[in-house]
Amino acid sequence: MIFPDRFKGQVMVVTGAAQGIGRGVATRAAAEGANVVLADRADFTAQIAAQINAQGPGQAHAVTADLETYEGAQTVMRAAFEAFGGIDILVTGVGGAIRMRPFTAFEPAQIEAEIQRSLFPTLWACHAVVPHLRQRGGGVIVNISSNATRGIHRVPYSAAKGGVNALTASLAMELAGQNIRVVAAAPGGTEAPPRRIARNPEGDSDEEKAWMAQAVAQVTDSTMMGRYGSLGEQVGPILFLASRDAGYVTASTLVVAGGDTG
Repeated sequence: MIFPDRFKGQVMVVTGAAQGIGRGVATRAAAEGANVVLADRADFTAQIAAQINAQGPGQAHAVTADLETYEGAQTVMRAAFEAFGGIDILVTGVGGAIRMRPFTAFEPAQIEAEIQRSLFPTLWACHAVVPHLRQRGGGVIVNISSNATRGIHRVPYSAAKGGVNALTASLAMELAGQNIRVVAAAPGGTEAPPRRIARNPEGDSDEEKAWMAQAVAQVTDSTMMGRYGSLGEQVGPILFLASRDAGYVTASTLVVAGGDTG
């Protein structure tokens, strides 16, 4: 469901916007009037922005950056300011488990990579956007967490997303007096088109594929609804949190996982 003009006159930065939930958020926000900045490392991000610009009414600007670095986050926020004159809303969509395996089967470098992928992009983006929100007189940060703070074969990823939840609560307390809300959405398993950038560029071994299947089964079995959610079922709650309708909601993490609270 589209709510016309809900974000009219507002500028929204969406990280991880080239595919999946991030792309869905950016596309629908623009349809509801937002000017959106699509930030991603993918070289096809500009194609997504062009599609949004062709549909309107909001306009889109693409920025290619490595959000796992602070320099990348600064680049994105600076580009948003230059393109649209300010930032009102940040949605942090970068993250995702790289590997699924029992905790003791993770190598130290693999653990570090999971934390780097699913915690630091949110941490850096929040740090880089706050001065822009202050300049605007307030704003909203919606962090994309996960209900997989409890789940098998992804302990490092779970730890990273637990960090996102803690970041959300602490930053909300720190910024509440500055008219800045900080909230999070915690999606469960979600049906999405095939990824154009591989989750694990090294590919999965047969053993890892078996571990993945076990994790997928656990996710489905843990939901009351017994199924994965759709992209639309994730995008809607995220945009509600970003909107003025959620003006009295801060420091909260909304779990959107068919009854599995994680």
